[in-house]
Amino acid sequence: MMFRLIRHRLPYVIAAIACLSGMAFAGSATAQTSSSGGAAFVAPPPPPKKAKVVNGRAIAPRGAPKRVKRVIAAGNKIIGKPYRYGGGHRSFSSRRLDSGYDCSGTVSFALNGGRFIRSPLPSGDLMSWGRSGPGRWITVYAHGGHAYMVVAGLRLDTGMRDPDAPTTSGPAWSKTLRRSSAFVARHPSRY
Repeated sequence: MMFRLIRHRLPYVIAAIACLSGMAFAGSATAQTSSSGGAAFVAPPPPPKKAKVVNGRAIAPRGAPKRVKRVIAAGNKIIGKPYRYGGGHRSFSSRRLDSGYDCSGTVSFALNGGRFIRSPLPSGDLMSWGRSGPGRWITVYAHGGHAYMVVAGLRLDTGMRDPDAPTTSGPAWSKTLRRSSAFVARHPSRY
C-alpha cells in the first residue's frame, strides 16, 4: 500500500522539485520582463575599465574605445546645464549647446558625440534603439517617461545624483547605479 502511494505521487514530487530548481536559477538570469509586466532591472556588466568622476566631469579610462571616449566628452560638455523639459532636442547640426537638457536630450547628445545617433530621440524611442540588453561599455535605460545611460561604469542622468554632485539639476555623472524595474536596457552594437 505504501509503495503504491509513493509510486503514484513520485511524478508530482519530481515535477515540484524541477519547478523549484528552475525558480532558484531564474533569479540569476538577465530577463527583460518582470512579474508585474514591466521591464526588470538589468545591470550592465562591469566595463573592462571604469571611468572616474573628477569635479563633476567623467574621465574616460585609457583603454576605452574612441567612440566611448567621445560619448563621455559629449556628456561632459553639458554638465552644469540646468534641467529643461524638451531641452537638447534641437538639431545636432547647429553645433550649439541648448540652454538646458532633459533626460532624453542628455542621452541623445552624448550618443551623438560617439556618432551612435544623428538626431535626438525621446525616451520612448530610446526603448527600441540599438540592441536589446546591457552593453559592454554603454547601456541606455529607458521607459516612456525617463531615460539615462551608463558609460564605462558611470551613470549619466538628470535625476538621482550622488551627494557630492556639483549641481542639483540637469545632467550629472554618478558613480552609483539606480535600480528600477520600469526601464528597458539597450546598447549600441559592439559596445
